[in-house]
Amino acid sequence: MFKSFRLLFILALVLGAFSFVFAQEELPPLDSDTEPDRIEWWQLESEFGAVPTFEEQIRVGAVAKTLINEYWRLLGEGYTNAGERFGVDVILQAAQNEADQLGQLTIAEAMLTLGFDTLLVSPQSDANLIPAVDQAAELGIPVINVNDAVIATAQHYVGNVQRDNGVRAARWFIENYPDGGKVAVIEGQPGVYAAGQRTEGFTMTITEESSAFEVVASVPANWDRQLAYDTAATILQQHPDLVGFYCNNDGMALGVVEAVKAAGLLEQVAVIGTDGISDAYASIQAGELRGTVDSFPVLTGEVALEVALRLLGGQELPRVVSTPQALITLENFDRYYGEGADTRAALIEDAEMAMQGS
Repeated sequence: MFKSFRLLFILALVLGAFSFVFAQEELPPLDSDTEPDRIEWWQLESEFGAVPTFEEQIRVGAVAKTLINEYWRLLGEGYTNAGERFGVDVILQAAQNEADQLGQLTIAEAMLTLGFDTLLVSPQSDANLIPAVDQAAELGIPVINVNDAVIATAQHYVGNVQRDNGVRAARWFIENYPDGGKVAVIEGQPGVYAAGQRTEGFTMTITEESSAFEVVASVPANWDRQLAYDTAATILQQHPDLVGFYCNNDGMALGVVEAVKAAGLLEQVAVIGTDGISDAYASIQAGELRGTVDSFPVLTGEVALEVALRLLGGQELPRVVSTPQALITLENFDRYYGEGADTRAALIEDAEMAMQGS
């Protein structure tokens, strides 16, 4: 019975994908990292002016991957912050866990019947919310894909350059381990755009920009901390001379740190995570996790809601609004989060310096 139900679910996703593609023939498949029709988050106001205001009360529905992972709670906090700022109602719902693809689809489809003016969705995979996006298009409800899986037919996307997460981690290893060594990657969920891009960015950068490193393992742990612990423990048994791990998210990175500690290799093996959750920073402050590629989820949520309102107000925005990231370690923590730090100003300064150097 379960297998039949699962097959029907998969068939629904495939049929939804085909129907949406045919309905949106003029829209090329989205690759959010390379899409040329894009703008940086901090350029919105200078390019498009103020966020529109509305006489009627605007209702925004948000669908997160899960609220178990702090990253998605922080993204929701960003939605709420911006909702309060602009005077709109935001309702956030999420699946039970990051593997509940059908549950997330059910939530998204239910939201379409509740009179929301727009939806902000963070799909669990690149395909599972396609039927809901298809239905939203038929109803004329704009949908913004907000990190980190990517719906190929999404008309609007808000999020960071996923490949750059891995690139930054690789360059940290190259800079801090000039003699190189063996490294491993703990991947996220197979079939998720962000996981693939982060892994590829790390692997290609560390092997192409340095001949001193060898990637000896790259294994999915499905965003799961315990699975990441078990996977890392096995890799350390196979490669006791390993010098580092790059992990596709912080939850997995914290599991890897525990495996490294259990093996007595904390001084030898560096672990870099991704996301910038509070537990990651606690671990960094404790001298365990070496760093995280922070994608500033609260800011991302604020930008996503702003984009939704601009679209509802008739502004013709680029397809992708790119949000920031930075590899943060104990050494540069104060620049972004120290007492009196202005995170937004620091990130804008980073972006302007990057543009000058490109």
